[in-house]
Amino acid sequence: MAEAADFPGMSPSPARRWLRRTGALLAGAPLLAGLLQLPALPAHADAAAGVKEASDTGSVSVAVDSLSPAVPTDGDTVTVSGTVTNKGKQAVTEAHVGLRVGSALTTRSAIDDAAGDAEDLSAGYSSEVGGKYVAKFAKLTPGVAEHFSISVPVDELDLGDDGVYPLGVSLSGETSTQQWEQVLGIQRTFLPWQPDGADTATKTTVLWPLVSTVHMTAETGSNASQTPVFLNDDLAEEIAPGGRLDQLLSLGKDLDVTWVIDPDLLASVDAMTGSYRVRADGDKTTAGTHQAVAKKWLADLQDAVADKEVVALPFADPDLASLAHNGTGVTGSLSQFKAATDVAATTVETILHVTPSTDFAWPVDGAVDPSIVKVATSAGADKVIARSDSLAETGNLSYTPSAARPIGGGTTAVVADARLSKTFQGDLTNASASTLAVQEFLAQSLALNLQTHKQRSIVVAPQRTPTAGQAQAMAAAVTALQDSGWSQSQDLTTAARAKPDGDATTKVPSRSSYPSSLRKQELPKSAFEQIAATQDTLDSFKVILTDKSRVVTPFGRAMNREMSTSWRGRSTSASTFRQGVQSYLDTLTDQVKLIDKSETKLSGRSATIPVTVQNNLVQGVHHLVLRLTSTNDTRLEIGGHDSDPRIEVSGGHSTTVKFTASAHVNGQTTVIAQLYTEDGQVYGAPVTFDVKVTEITATVMLVIGGGVLLLVLAGFRMYTQRKRAAAREAQETAAEDADGTEDADDAAHAVDAEESAAADADGARGTSADAEDRTGEESAARSGADAQEQPSDGTADTAAESTAPSGTGERVDR
Repeated sequence: MAEAADFPGMSPSPARRWLRRTGALLAGAPLLAGLLQLPALPAHADAAAGVKEASDTGSVSVAVDSLSPAVPTDGDTVTVSGTVTNKGKQAVTEAHVGLRVGSALTTRSAIDDAAGDAEDLSAGYSSEVGGKYVAKFAKLTPGVAEHFSISVPVDELDLGDDGVYPLGVSLSGETSTQQWEQVLGIQRTFLPWQPDGADTATKTTVLWPLVSTVHMTAETGSNASQTPVFLNDDLAEEIAPGGRLDQLLSLGKDLDVTWVIDPDLLASVDAMTGSYRVRADGDKTTAGTHQAVAKKWLADLQDAVADKEVVALPFADPDLASLAHNGTGVTGSLSQFKAATDVAATTVETILHVTPSTDFAWPVDGAVDPSIVKVATSAGADKVIARSDSLAETGNLSYTPSAARPIGGGTTAVVADARLSKTFQGDLTNASASTLAVQEFLAQSLALNLQTHKQRSIVVAPQRTPTAGQAQAMAAAVTALQDSGWSQSQDLTTAARAKPDGDATTKVPSRSSYPSSLRKQELPKSAFEQIAATQDTLDSFKVILTDKSRVVTPFGRAMNREMSTSWRGRSTSASTFRQGVQSYLDTLTDQVKLIDKSETKLSGRSATIPVTVQNNLVQGVHHLVLRLTSTNDTRLEIGGHDSDPRIEVSGGHSTTVKFTASAHVNGQTTVIAQLYTEDGQVYGAPVTFDVKVTEITATVMLVIGGGVLLLVLAGFRMYTQRKRAAAREAQETAAEDADGTEDADDAAHAVDAEESAAADADGARGTSADAEDRTGEESAARSGADAQEQPSDGTADTAAESTAPSGTGERVDR
């Protein structure tokens, strides 16, 4: 970034410089006279002394644990505390710690250089304040740390005009091999100095991120509340007192910052306020026990953001660069991003009771290229948070321009200052590192303000997931900055609306300029393909569910989490998570299936074949079609597809459907049962089984028919013979009684005999008719039973059947 080579008021005044030079000459005159009278030292002696001095350079470590106040003003007393540790093998005697103040640094680059040489003795150092403002040690034993504290009035530091002054904290002493006073260790930091305040204050926006890694799985309990399942209990540690997120919350609530929140974090903590479970070994889970911690953290966060600006990232903070570089070629990836954006505002409003801004997209480290900008704005955002080391200045500006830059297409790039944003990276667990970071941040901010009298809007976008130590250093720096006279707070939306600097660059760098270190951490194309496959499975599954929300919501959010920025650098964990989501969804879809069947025997020309559909889900399913297909219609024909039954099964039940089959030829035929959704998509695995046809032949039927005919003819012959015999008997009786019997009596006897014969014949016919009636009733009963079992009659769900295959030689109903 271009910056001025010199700034008015950043070096001592001419009068002060003249006094310093005059004093130095007067003090050095006697010393110079004495030196002129001394004999010259041998050249080898000078060389030896140089070798000894170099060998002991930096033998003592100096740590500055605190500097207070961080931004001193007139009348203040500066207190510097820390420790010195002898790292050498020789004891250091006649040692003391002193302060050294250098000339004001005139550029931001000079501050960078000084920070890089913080412990380098060869970089040189200014004269010591000295006097009583030192901490003395008679002896520093090797390996032993000694504490020091020095307090000096700011007036004694001889600071000049407004500016950033390098402050060196040095340890001087002697060793047994070098028995003269020398600097054995130094730690440099910065002292921002602007006692009278700035004529024009810089408007500074500080982003305060509440972002975590992925914690929730796609799994939920089968109960009404759908108890969520967590990958681990790490989130409880983060929000517990002293945890990372607890520190960010407790520190941020007292600062004037813009909160940048991942809605997934809120949803996860909110899920912990009720019943939840945590994965243990294998497939086991244990009950979560941190409900009270979750409730308190959310309540505190609600209070903290009540009157502050909140920016909601898309749900689960999708990796925009990965999506732009590897995901746009996979169907459905941008739809996933849109869904994550749509649900963000609702989640924040429901949990925090504030209306967030969803206009901002935040690529990793603010690194942008045209494809990232295109993806970032595809879901509705019109502002992209970039960083100045990506969208760098290419002109001749002598100052850092305001953050807002129009980059075309109605999109504004809000360019965060890279130096300020990157100050709090690294290990800041120890006090010295934290103190140095705070002072460097303040130094850069003051130097930026002193570049010009033109007011600017500057944005600070730190890393997404600062550690607790980094958060503490950030809070200390922001607190000091807000108390300073050169900066005033501003929210992100206002910074984005600020008038752009006409000379600032607006050209987005090319795709080839994207940092290779960041590209190596991106999600691969295969990750987006796996997400698309999971979505396809979900689309097929949800259409059969009576309560889609129980599945669509948890799996939709799980797929958002699969695209999370938090997977960067954790490719194995990311792959495991994606596989877990797909595996669990496959498990659910397999709960609705066809029961396996063994070989079926069909005796006769026609029969019904039963097929059972089982639903082991807790909710009912519908919109399914069951189709039974013969692989050889010539041998075995199944009812046409126009009559394919629609399937509805209650949760935890099964239903059996019977298909009509007609046999034409004896032999074995393979039959396939398959479930489909109503739109014709295959659902689940098919069930394949064999049907063996053992039809009765035509010759046998002719033999049986001939036998029946012979029986009927024999019966008829017996009937006629009996009738003739009865008639002859009647005639003989009449002849014997012809002598004295009346014709009327003979006629009566003849009639009686004839009626008796007729009755016998009628009885025979009645017996045959009764037999035929009974046969007809049995046939009608069988036909009625078959009719009641047809699927069109709405067969009721049955209890869940065993999934074990039927016994060998299963016979179907005829």
